[in-house]
Amino acid sequence: MTTDRQTLLNTVLTALHSIAPELEPETLELTRPLRQQVDLDSMDWLNFLVSLHERLGVEIAEADYARLISLNDVLDYLQTRLA
Repeated sequence: MTTDRQTLLNTVLTALHSIAPELEPETLELTRPLRQQVDLDSMDWLNFLVSLHERLGVEIAEADYARLISLNDVLDYLQTRLA
C-alpha cells in the first residue's frame, strides 16, 4: 500500500488528535520533537503508535521508537514501511 505524504500526514494527525484532542495541527512544526510540541507522556506516545498501527497496518518495532522524534521522522518511517 503506497500512500502519498499528505494523506499520510492527515492520518497521523487524526491519530494524534484522538490521543490529544486539544491539538491544533496548524501549530505543529515538522522538524521539532513531536512529543514536546503535543506534550505527550510515555503512555500517550505508546497509544499514538498503537493507533498508527491500527490505522495503517504498519508494525512499529519497539526498537524503532527512539528514531521517531519529529513529525517528519514518523512520516518517513511510515512511508518506508508502506512502500
